[in-house]
Amino acid sequence: MTYDRLVCANCAAPVAEGRCRVCRAHRERLQQEGPLGGLSPVVLVVLVALLVAAVALLAHQTA
Repeated sequence: MTYDRLVCANCAAPVAEGRCRVCRAHRERLQQEGPLGGLSPVVLVVLVALLVAAVALLAHQTA
């Protein structure tokens, strides 16, 4: 999830504005996590499994 749509529970302002220290801390944490930081481990495992299956299918097709 991107922080541009989050609303802070502390000050009720958009987190992207960083009005309070809670907003700023959460915004920093989201920026450090990167684009895949918000995904759950289950989703990451499913994505890796799909990637492995696609590579195996592609290898089978070319053989």
